[in-house]
Amino acid sequence: MPIATAGFLYPGHSAEDDFPRMEALLNDAGADVRLPLAHTDIGTDAHRVDALLEMGSVDRLTAGLGELAAREAEAVVWACTSASFVFGWDGAGDQVRRLASAAGLPASSTSFAFARAAHAIGARRVAVAATYPEDVAALFAGFLKAAGLEVVALRGSGIITAAEVGTWGREEVLALVRAGDHPEADAVLLPDTALHTAAWLPDLETAAAKPALTANQVTAWEGLRLLGHAPPCPALGSLFATPA
Repeated sequence: MPIATAGFLYPGHSAEDDFPRMEALLNDAGADVRLPLAHTDIGTDAHRVDALLEMGSVDRLTAGLGELAAREAEAVVWACTSASFVFGWDGAGDQVRRLASAAGLPASSTSFAFARAAHAIGARRVAVAATYPEDVAALFAGFLKAAGLEVVALRGSGIITAAEVGTWGREEVLALVRAGDHPEADAVLLPDTALHTAAWLPDLETAAAKPALTANQVTAWEGLRLLGHAPPCPALGSLFATPA
């Protein structure tokens, strides 16, 4: 099977090391994939609606496409949850369509990845454990509802910057899962690609006793899904045991 190369536009520098970690775990499990990143200019590092709308502007995103083309990416994903869902369902769809047109490749974003991943594992009722302030977390819940998911619990953590989120370690992420989960949820969702999670996915699912979907995990899955590639990898959680 030829190498599957999914490229990612990643905002700034926070938890980008999750991607080479996931690439290594997938390849250790027998896949042959590449997950190259191009970093985008985030402007103001703030989980505020105005800053997120600017961060997700298509002009900022397309500036990184040349780097992904040089890495022979066959699909591209905007690896940011908040600066995709903040545009709403229709606006996020337009963002992806314009990105696909500029790249000449299949494209998606982390917000759509969450929606598709939840449906792929059969989750219909979800809990959201977010790093964001409550108002931004509520916009994510609205996006999920537009995708046909029922949000049974929503927790925001009030963190403003991706830089701070990127400092969180295993214990903080486990505490977030436990605090944000709900007994009626089929899965617990952790948005924010600035949050490290790739090393701890089995631990998160053990803590919640259910599937955990995290931003970098679903983003990688979505990129490979666009290529029709669904490599099994238990180290990356229940999602990677489910055919895309």
